[in-house]
Amino acid sequence: MYDVVVIGGGPAGMAAAIKAKELGLNVLLLDENDYLGGILPQCIHPGFGIHYFREELTGPEFAHRLKERLKELRVKVKGNARVLSIENYSDLEKVVTFVSPEGIFDVRTKTIIYAAGARERHAFEIGIVGDRVAGIYTAGEAQTLMDIYGIMPGKEIVIVGSGDVGLIMARRFALEGARVKAVIELMPYPGGLARNIMILRDFNIPLYLSHKVVEVRGRGRVKRVKVVKVDENLRETGEEFWISCDTLIISAGLIPNVKLLKEVGVEIDPATGGPVVNDRLETSVPGIFVAGNALVINDLVDYVAEQGELAAEGAKEFVENEGIGTKRWIRLKRGQNVRLLAPHYLSGERDVWIYARVSKPMENVAVEFPEIGKRIRLPVVKPAEMLRIRLRKKEIARAKGAITMEVVPL
Repeated sequence: MYDVVVIGGGPAGMAAAIKAKELGLNVLLLDENDYLGGILPQCIHPGFGIHYFREELTGPEFAHRLKERLKELRVKVKGNARVLSIENYSDLEKVVTFVSPEGIFDVRTKTIIYAAGARERHAFEIGIVGDRVAGIYTAGEAQTLMDIYGIMPGKEIVIVGSGDVGLIMARRFALEGARVKAVIELMPYPGGLARNIMILRDFNIPLYLSHKVVEVRGRGRVKRVKVVKVDENLRETGEEFWISCDTLIISAGLIPNVKLLKEVGVEIDPATGGPVVNDRLETSVPGIFVAGNALVINDLVDYVAEQGELAAEGAKEFVENEGIGTKRWIRLKRGQNVRLLAPHYLSGERDVWIYARVSKPMENVAVEFPEIGKRIRLPVVKPAEMLRIRLRKKEIARAKGAITMEVVPL
């Protein structure tokens, strides 16, 4: 029996497996691909590792460092292993069933760290109708074609969504000589980090805010897309136009990949789409921990790796004590202009990093936790940028009941 089975070989899973091994646990890392790193190997742009490694790296460089550490520690890794199910036989025994080219296997473990990442929204999920033609890709699919296989998906591009992945793909297409004709954003503000929004200005790419693509037309391949303006309530105004293109890229956000967790009875937070967790990143099923984009959609891979380490520390405590011994959990609740947050329950036994996103952009604000008297001033908050705030053990201890996090104007 293993102490911990890590499901997912992206940055969260690798960081979790490394930390668990360093803590003396018997670890197995499972990943469905024949290479480790998740999406990092196809992210050839810089901007990774600034917090985690204290230097700027590309995605492949970030993944390589974690892979080398796995080798140094001799962590057992099984690739081409697709997990089919998780069985929770008891708090101290779980069974993970996976299939690989060698067959179907069951492995017994005391704990699980679930780091299976997220999936992309596709065209039908965001209401795009029309002809079923070639030339429609998610941003991740296009990135894989270009950066893993060296294939250009098209020459005249329209991108739906101004999140970081969509903006990075706009630059990637422009650098390869394609014409990015527009980035279409439903909201009245861009969805990406400031440094990525600058890409549009650098490459003179039009950005249409408060617009959406509603229809695709073509014979065999995309020929044009219909764009409609929306009002402040995101309702169509009737103002519309067509853009000719041969490729439509969908970058409409990510959804935590939690199907297996739902099947085993893990409670899901509708706001994050990921599990409800305590400050050890343990889910509602004892001994199952979660990290990375399977927990909450992060904007920085550094936070993903950090969460992997936190989950490993939780697994270590669970194995040593045959469970998490906290007797009193303090609920962390969403208040004004807080769209989502994690973790959801605090013990008051340790310092905790809170990961949160706001609902709308604001300037000159205070992040407040009224019940414990904590207040942090910030010049600006944006839905695209994760708020990462530390609550000290002594601060949490002041709470008599639940703690509310809110973002309010100064």
